[in-house]
Amino acid sequence: MQFIKPGINIDFIGKRKFAFTFSLVLIVVSIATLVVHRGPRYGIDFAGGTLVQVKFEAPVTIDDIKKGLQGMEIAASAVQQFGQVHDNEYLIRTDVTTTALQGLSERVEQHLKAATGVPVEIRRVEMVGPQVGQDLREKALFAMFYALLFITVYISGRFELKWAKSGIVAAAIMGAVYVLSLFDVSVPFLMLAALVVSLVIFWFFEFKYAMGAIVALIHDVTITVGLFSIFGKEFTLPIVAALLTIIGYSLNDTIIVFDRIRENLRKYHKEPMTTIVNKSINETLSRTILTSLTTLVVVAALFALGGGIIHDFSFALLVGVLVGTYSSIYVASPILLAWQSRRK
Repeated sequence: MQFIKPGINIDFIGKRKFAFTFSLVLIVVSIATLVVHRGPRYGIDFAGGTLVQVKFEAPVTIDDIKKGLQGMEIAASAVQQFGQVHDNEYLIRTDVTTTALQGLSERVEQHLKAATGVPVEIRRVEMVGPQVGQDLREKALFAMFYALLFITVYISGRFELKWAKSGIVAAAIMGAVYVLSLFDVSVPFLMLAALVVSLVIFWFFEFKYAMGAIVALIHDVTITVGLFSIFGKEFTLPIVAALLTIIGYSLNDTIIVFDRIRENLRKYHKEPMTTIVNKSINETLSRTILTSLTTLVVVAALFALGGGIIHDFSFALLVGVLVGTYSSIYVASPILLAWQSRRK
C-alpha cells in the first residue's frame, strides 16, 4: 500500500541540525528533571511498601479516608484518587511494609467504613519489601543494558558482517560489568559508566550502524523516562516492560531504514552520502507512517479506555512510538553521516 506517492523528496537530512538541537533540549530537560527529583518516582515494585486500592459506593473525601486509617500500621499513608472521579476509587500507599498482611483487608475495610459511613470494597493489596524492590531495580537496569548490547551484536553482524568482533566486545563489556557488580558498586552508576564506555568502544571499532541504532534507543528511553518524571507518574515493572517494547519497536523501524540505505549505497554508490540517506528515508516513509499510525490508534485506545491499571503503561507506549518514529528518521540515520565527516 502506497500511502505516499513514489518519488517524494522531503529534505529530512537538511533539517538534521534543528532536529539534533530539539533532541538535545529534550534529553537535557529529561536528565535535569530526573536529577531534581532524585530519579524516577518509583512505585511499590521498586520502592517497597504497601499499596491498597479501595472503592467506595458513594463519594468520600481524602481527609475522611486518612482519619479512618489512624491507629493502623499504615496510618502514615499517601491517599490519591484513582481512575475517574465518579469511580470513587482511591490508592492508599505507605512506605511501611506491614508484617500482618493477613487480615489487613478486613481491618482496612472496617476502619474506612466506620470513618466514612460508606460501604467500601478492597480491590487489591500489594506489599513489597525494600530489599526486593532494590533487587528489582537492579535487575531492570541490567535487562535494558544487556538488551542494548545484544542489539549491538545483531546490528553489527547484520549490516557490517562484524559478528565476531562485536560479539567479543559485547562479551568483554558484560564480563566487566558482572565482575564490578560483585564488589558492591552502585548499580545505576555502574550502568551509566558502562554505557558511556560502550559507546566509546563502538566508535573506536567503527560499529557505525550499531552506533546509530543505540544512540537512537538511548534517546527514546531517556525522553520517555524524563516525561514520567515531569508528569510525576510512577515507575513500575510494567513500565520496564513498556521500555523494552519501545526499544524493540524503535529498532524495527530503524532497521528498515538502514536496510534501504545499505541497498542504495550499492545502487547509487557515486551519489553523495547525504543524498543516499535522504532518498532512503523518503522511500521508506510510507511504511513508517502506516506502521506508526496503526500502532498509535491501538495505544491511544488503551490510553483513553483501558482504565487506571494500564494507564501509565499505555502512556509510556504512546510516547515511545512517537519518539521512536522520530528518532529513526532524525537521529539514527544522520548518525551515519558523522562517519563520513570523521573519515574526511
